[in-house]
Amino acid sequence: MRACDIIARKRDGFAHSRDELAYFINGYVKGDIGDEQMAAWLMAVYFQGMNEEETIILTDLMLHSGEMIDLSGIDGIVVDKHSTGGVGDKTTLVLAPLVAAAGVPVAKLSGRGLGFTGGTIDKLEAIPGFQTSIPTERFLQQVNRIGIAVAGQTSSLVLADKKMYALRDITATVESIPLIASSIMSKKLASGANSIVLDVKFGSGAFMQEKERAELLAQTMVKIGNGLGRRTSAVLSSMEEPLGYAVGNSLEVQEAIDTLQGHGPADLQELCLTLGGQMIYLGGKTSTAEDGYVLAKEMLESGRAYEKLLELIHAQGGSLENGMVQAQHQYAVKAPVSGVVQKIRARDIGHASMLLGAGRETKASAIDLSAGILVQKKTGDTVQAGEPLAVLYYNDAFAHRVEEAARELQQSYIIGDGAAHMEPLIWKVISE
Repeated sequence: MRACDIIARKRDGFAHSRDELAYFINGYVKGDIGDEQMAAWLMAVYFQGMNEEETIILTDLMLHSGEMIDLSGIDGIVVDKHSTGGVGDKTTLVLAPLVAAAGVPVAKLSGRGLGFTGGTIDKLEAIPGFQTSIPTERFLQQVNRIGIAVAGQTSSLVLADKKMYALRDITATVESIPLIASSIMSKKLASGANSIVLDVKFGSGAFMQEKERAELLAQTMVKIGNGLGRRTSAVLSSMEEPLGYAVGNSLEVQEAIDTLQGHGPADLQELCLTLGGQMIYLGGKTSTAEDGYVLAKEMLESGRAYEKLLELIHAQGGSLENGMVQAQHQYAVKAPVSGVVQKIRARDIGHASMLLGAGRETKASAIDLSAGILVQKKTGDTVQAGEPLAVLYYNDAFAHRVEEAARELQQSYIIGDGAAHMEPLIWKVISE
């Protein structure tokens, strides 16, 4: 078997056997197959695609290419959640304690963000003292003791994906659905959960902007998860405008706290209840996802979900006593005309927040945890000329970018006459 023959088969549109994929992926991880041949194969996959069986085999090989977390010592059915990301996406901060309060163990390994704002780990580090790096034994003990732990991913998970993703990034092959799906699912499967719920975004602020491609990605990931023995479902949700009002790490943590205390944004609450219903159902606590939604709502309204967040923060060394870190300055971005907000380009708001230091422009960039944006007006809201559309939060180090961020944010708003067309937040659920 030769690498160039495998590349040629995919170039010509043939499906790979398990032996061919094993030879190629394992050879690449070991260094027997070089970047130039992997780049050629990635481009062939980009143009020719992969069938369902190939994609499942590829994911299986990738997840076995590094360390795999063993969660068998945790009591109960562990359910993980993954979001494809977006602007203001702080769902894990609400969802993890919500589901844990309902009795479903949450053992979540999360990453740092590259893009508009930080990942879940960056957000948690906005809580003073919160430890995101904890030993595996302590991680497992904490889940058994209080039902929840959230920590940073180990660098030894899914070694094949680490090498392949870096190459995809520089060869314009990132947007291949089989490659995206296998990348996401290999990491989720290697993290050891029994079941997985996926929040797949579409719209302006999403990785997959077209609804149809987002649905295809969701279907592919659900098939992979179920094909490899994990009960998996996906919720397709809109990211046409920011989720909630807060964009930026400490601001998003505060909004998550507000939500768990019963006075958060309606869209964030509804998405978390829908995802929570799926997780509670897959965790075996209810007979349907609809019943799971009802139980999740009960956990929210009773305050038990907020109590679980406080338990998590205390267990990992954090404290809310003095609040989150605060930015030095605020800048109100005002509406240029009166009317009704017809649309907000979430991607532009995300980029504006990154200009203020809330996100990473490169992997080496440091995040300003206090920077970000609080949106004041959303789609369908009436606004008067001169009224604030949003408030920018920033520190001296990024003061030179404030005017640029303000212009970008102002241009992200489309204001007109008449009622706005409102897209539903949740489009559909794809399950087993």
